[in-house]
Parts: sequence; C-alpha cells; structure tokens
Amino acid sequence: MDRMTPPRRWNEYDAPHADLREMLERIERAGELLRVPGADWNLEMGTLAEAVYQGAAANPPAILFEKIPGYPGGFRVLSGSTNSAKRLALTMGFPVPAHPLDVVRAYRERMKTHAPIPPRVVRKGSVLENVDRGAAIDVLKFPAPFLHELDGGRYIGTDDMVIMRDPDGGWVNGGTYRSMVAAKDKVCLWMSPGKHGRQIREKYWSKGKPCPVLVSCGHDPLLFLASGNELKFGLSELDYAGGHRGIPYDVVESELYGLPMPAHAEIVLEGALHPGETAPEGPFGEFTGYYAGGRTEQPVMRVERAYHRDDPILTMATPMVPPSDFSYSKCVMKSGMIWDEVERAGLSGVSGVWCHEPGGARMFNVIALRQAYPGHARQAGMLAASCQSASYFGRFVVVVDDDIDPTDLWQVIWAMSTRCDPAQDIDFIRRAWSGPLDPRLDRASSTNSRAVIVATRPFEKLADFPPVARASPELRKKVEAKFSEILKKL
Repeated sequence: MDRMTPPRRWNEYDAPHADLREMLERIERAGELLRVPGADWNLEMGTLAEAVYQGAAANPPAILFEKIPGYPGGFRVLSGSTNSAKRLALTMGFPVPAHPLDVVRAYRERMKTHAPIPPRVVRKGSVLENVDRGAAIDVLKFPAPFLHELDGGRYIGTDDMVIMRDPDGGWVNGGTYRSMVAAKDKVCLWMSPGKHGRQIREKYWSKGKPCPVLVSCGHDPLLFLASGNELKFGLSELDYAGGHRGIPYDVVESELYGLPMPAHAEIVLEGALHPGETAPEGPFGEFTGYYAGGRTEQPVMRVERAYHRDDPILTMATPMVPPSDFSYSKCVMKSGMIWDEVERAGLSGVSGVWCHEPGGARMFNVIALRQAYPGHARQAGMLAASCQSASYFGRFVVVVDDDIDPTDLWQVIWAMSTRCDPAQDIDFIRRAWSGPLDPRLDRASSTNSRAVIVATRPFEKLADFPPVARASPELRKKVEAKFSEILKKL
C-alpha cells in the first residue's frame, strides 16, 4: 500500500476523522458521549469525571462539558475521548473490538507495517480563526479546570501536546506534560527527568538560549495517544501518529518560532521557556492516585501567542486513583507497544500483553506466552520490564502461561499463587528509571526497583505439572447448551 494512501476502512468509516470535532460526532453516533451542561471549572468537572469513571457503569462514556458558568456558551471541555475499547478503536481506525486484547492485537498487527509519515505544512487552518497577541493574551479566557481539591492551581494542559524542536537534530518532539496557569500570560510546564522534552529544553539552556514551545490543548485524540507514551528519541509523535492514519497531519507554522501547529487544533499557546525563569508549580493529583511531587519551582513559558478556533474545545485528562478518564486507553496503547517491542527484540511465543489500570498502566504489567525453551519466561519478563515503552515508572512485571488471560486479574493472581515459587521465581532490577511522581521514589538517586515475577509452570515440569481442575471447553459448551434456558435467568 502506498504510504500516502489511507486504509480502506477506518473502523466503520471510509477515512480517518479530520479533527476532534468529527471524532466527537463519531463518538456520539456510537452512543458513547455524555453531554453535561452547567458544570463549573472549579472542582465540579474533575469530580464529575471521577464520579463517571469510578461509577457503576461498565463502559463509561466520554464527557462533553457545555454551558460552563462564566464562559461563552460555545466554549467546551472534553474528557475521556479515547477511554473505552470502542472509542479507542474509533480513534485508531481498528475494527470494532469484542475483547480488550482485540485492540492490542490490532495495534501489534499494524506495527508490523507501520511507517512514520511526516506532517504536511499548509498555509491555512482553523486554528488560525483567532490569534491573540500582546495585551490581549489571557489563557484563562479558556475554562481551564481546577481538578482536585489540593491542586496548586488551574491546569490548562493535561490532555495536551507540548511541541518542541531539538536544536541539534532538528526533529520535533510532542510530549504530554502538565501545564499549570501561573498568570494570564504565563504557564508552568512540569517535565519529569529523562523525558525527551526536558532533554531538549536543557540543550537550549546549556547554550544560554530560550527554548521555543507550543502547547496544544485540544486536538485529534490520536495525537494525545502518541504524545503520552514513550517513543524512541528522534521519532516525532506527529510522524508516528501520521503513520497510524496512513496520511499526514496538516500543520501550520507558528508566527514566532515556526513550530508546527496541528492545523485543526482547538487551542494552541506559543511562547518560550527562558533559562532561570521559574514559578511555583503543583501539587497536582497524578495518575498514581497521589499528590506526589509537592510544590516546586518549575520553568515558566511566556505565552506570546494564543491561537484558537471559534467556540474552542479544551481537552482534559483527570489523573486520580485509577480508573480515570484516560487510564483504559493508556493500558491498551502501552500493552500494544510493549508487545511490539519484545517481538522486535526477537522474543517468540507471546500470546498477550496487558498493563492493568490499578497500576496506572505502568506499574503492574502482565505478559503471557507459550514456553518453548528453558529460561524463555524469564527472558520475556526482563524484556517486558526494560524495553523503551515500559522503561519509565515500572514496578511489577508478571509472566504467565498462554492458558492465562493476561487481562483477567483473577487468573493472573491465581497463576502467581500456584505457579510461582517466591524464592526462585522473583527477580529484581535495581536503580531503574522513575521520577518525582513515584510515591516510593528513592530521592537520593531518583530511581526505583522492579520485580519480575515468573508465574508460569516450570519449563522442565510442563509434562507432569498437575492438570487444571476445570471442565473442558467441549464439555462446558455441551452442558451450557442443554441448560441454556435456566442459565439465561442468571
């Protein structure tokens, strides 16, 4: 297939969505959008996101906050755009899934032929419908939410994409870094040590130069999926996401620094981070479920331009005790990326990978495989714990046999309890990459440790390991069919 030709089908559609607004239409058509009028930016949006995503509904919808008090009627805030199997498949253009692993498998299959597609520079875009300069800039013209009761301020960037150009290689990085309003024309950007954006910032500062930056605060949800995960250094998230679409993103160059703005983004802030210029940032309730990191001095972006569409939609992510409005989509993406990486490293026999929501999609990951040789399971665990996609903020990796569904915690814990000998089957990786959001961080080294738990039947005992006490699939199907009328009453 020609790299510039889109896939024949994009989920149930003939082509990818053009922008966030078309994606919203598709989400609503799928019956997965909840419209909430009248919610206040001050705590109500964040609390409602918690109520919806931790409520009784098995498949919580995306939330569109409308008619926000104190703001023009057309200004809106969107939460959870990718946070279900169906919405994620819509975003990525995958077939409608029946099981969580269906989306992971679809990602893995696509990555076998995926090639990055750089964006296309255009002169016009709907993001240029309004451009604020100088004294007209006020980032609080947008309904930036105050999400949690102990937060240090209002965060305009949570489901954002922070765009920077590497001064050496010239490639463009797009990362999701939290952005707190410090003043009407200033935003604090918090970047964890080791993140690509922080490395790029330090390159500019080491030369005594300001670091140009864009903060896109509303865009195609596929860009949020790309910017919120660990890609290899030098691979632009715009190129990576374009490769998934099969066609390039249109971008317009920003007025001051010539950085690429998604042409149909809802809101984009442009400015620079100046050496030594900081302001108090945080605390902020994070994906671990804690206000880890405290209140610290962080670099300030001087906002010099604010671009936005008419009636803009601000996108919002609400980190909290899992599950959250983005944790499911993070699980699926992270699972697919780990699976792809370990297979590219040469590992065979993988039947599934799943990063669990209680672990924030980073701290409790399971890899299932069919063992083919002694040491196979331990090799799988070490690869899954140390590949690029899993390298940041990991904690536990569990390896299970292929008869275990890695998405099912009951089965995983059962395998750990019955197939793992703690003294023989748990290994540790010390001084691994973590960051200030880790509530168990070793502050002296800014690292943590990882446990690799091999919960498979020992390879040398596969032939004589006790058989599992459950009905065969054939027997269960036969008996369930015979008593189907009674079972329907359950």
